[in-house]
Amino acid sequence: MKHLLATEGLKYHDALAILDTAEEMAAVTSREVKKLPTLRGRTVVNLFYEDSTRTRVSFEAAAKRLSADVVNFSAKGSSVSKGESLKDTVQTLDAMGADAIVIRHSAAGAAAQLAASDWSEAAVINAGDGTHEHPTQALLDALTLRRDWAAAHGSASPRGTDLSGMRVLIVGDILHSRVARSNVWLLRTLGAEVHFAAPATLLPLGVEHWPVTVHYNLDEALVAAPDAVMMLRVQAERMGGAFFPTAAEYSRRWGLTDERLTVVQQLRLGETEAPALILHPGPMNRGVEISAAAADSAQTRITEQVTNGVAVRMAVLHLLLTGDPR
Repeated sequence: MKHLLATEGLKYHDALAILDTAEEMAAVTSREVKKLPTLRGRTVVNLFYEDSTRTRVSFEAAAKRLSADVVNFSAKGSSVSKGESLKDTVQTLDAMGADAIVIRHSAAGAAAQLAASDWSEAAVINAGDGTHEHPTQALLDALTLRRDWAAAHGSASPRGTDLSGMRVLIVGDILHSRVARSNVWLLRTLGAEVHFAAPATLLPLGVEHWPVTVHYNLDEALVAAPDAVMMLRVQAERMGGAFFPTAAEYSRRWGLTDERLTVVQQLRLGETEAPALILHPGPMNRGVEISAAAADSAQTRITEQVTNGVAVRMAVLHLLLTGDPR
């Protein structure tokens, strides 16, 4: 791989290579000295045109733990505010010796445009483009799911295993979620069965052609006994109109409330006695799509998702810039 732009089209063996390498990187993050020399002398640029906390800091930590030099670029306070184009910005950064460009942009396809251009020879990593994709988020979600899935089935290590047979329910604002899109393609590639639960107004056009099962009632979807439930934030900043009556009504019908948490607590990973999992890509709106009790429950893997994000991004940077699967 030269770039990581999307999970749609990501080959099975490439996905497993990233996850297995991430397991190696996770071992590094648990050491007293959390550093590897693999990218010493390389420069990683975080080019963020949208606000971010977890993704930007995670990529920065990942690059630094691989001993790379890091340049953080935010559109706010830069020449972009004066009208500078993406092309001119990238060419400026390329002239400074960028080896990898991690880009988050509000326009779908921005990362692909950069990768296909002659503006830079750097490896391009999509950190979220509009409502299109967010591949490293899906990879860290898969890493999180795979660990519990493997442990529940008696595997001493998740390395080399996939998610065959796992049922994952994704709930909420599917329409505006690049996380949902990336998860659909990656989870299917890894053998999982994907379900959506959302109001019709928050489902994308043509969803009936996606490789998913769609539910229009969350309680009925939970009866389908998923192995993991992934709650999504309502992305009000991407909405130009009213997609549901009120936040209270949305929470009542589509939120993982305390009452629904009781149902989820009865679910199991496959045929095992291990409990089903709760995930959320963050940031959370407690009391809207997820209750405080659900967010803090023993079944929740939200903190693990953040931790795994560093390992996954270390793996992606390492593989793209060295080609060594370790």
